[in-house]
Amino acid sequence: MTGFGIAAVEFQQKTISVEIKSVNSKFFDLTLRLPPFYREKEMELRTELMRLIERGKTEVTFSIESQESNKKTNFNKPLIKAYIEEFKKIDSEMNISTPNYLQLIFMMPDVMINEKMILSEDEWTAASRAMNFATSNFQNFRLTEGNAMEKDLRQHIDAITTGVKELAKYENTRIELVRNRLRGSLEEFIQINNIDRNRLEQELVYYIEKFDISEEKVRLKSHCEYFLQTMKEDSSAGKKLSFIAQEIGREINTIGSKANDAEMQKNVVILKDELEKIKEQVLNIL
Repeated sequence: MTGFGIAAVEFQQKTISVEIKSVNSKFFDLTLRLPPFYREKEMELRTELMRLIERGKTEVTFSIESQESNKKTNFNKPLIKAYIEEFKKIDSEMNISTPNYLQLIFMMPDVMINEKMILSEDEWTAASRAMNFATSNFQNFRLTEGNAMEKDLRQHIDAITTGVKELAKYENTRIELVRNRLRGSLEEFIQINNIDRNRLEQELVYYIEKFDISEEKVRLKSHCEYFLQTMKEDSSAGKKLSFIAQEIGREINTIGSKANDAEMQKNVVILKDELEKIKEQVLNIL
């Protein structure tokens, strides 16, 4: 499910910012960007973010802006002197003259020593507060988007239920056309006097029952009502809605296979179009 949230807190002479972005995905896929000295908290953060966000391809970034440099760099003077002595010996032995020892020496390993920054408990408390604010903004963004999606889904479900009602005006005509077509075909090849009318009617009833969509319409209506009911649940219902949408699709497909009528098929295509829009939206729901 898509979402965005950002927050920042001040700590001593630092500004700690947390940004959370998420796009649609069936599962929870987290990319976590942390300052090096926050890495010790990575597993703790992943567990908490998985609990809060639940689903979506998510990117969380912690950044720090400092008004002064807290990271000091020192030169390893004994090592620099040792390098200089070695370069002098090489120059003497090979009878050459190196123009700038320092330029080469600063490219050597361990010449500069960076003071390791340690995450204090107070700073982590401030960073956690920033993450909580960002998460709250993120969830509010999702809630706003969720309300819009609920309205959109209701419109598509209403369109399906209305479309099913539209099928009724074609049903009686369709059955009568099928009956007349079958009777005409039989009478064309068999003499009328030789036809057992009772047997013919029995066969017609059996055959026409295969075109009856009453059960499919009842089940489809029930699935649509269950879909709307599920949307009201407090718990995460995205996957459940996806399963219900599959059942709705199964009934629509059965109606399409039984239709045997051009106008009904047109309505079935409209129903399928509405269902596809529902399926796309359901992927965005937790």
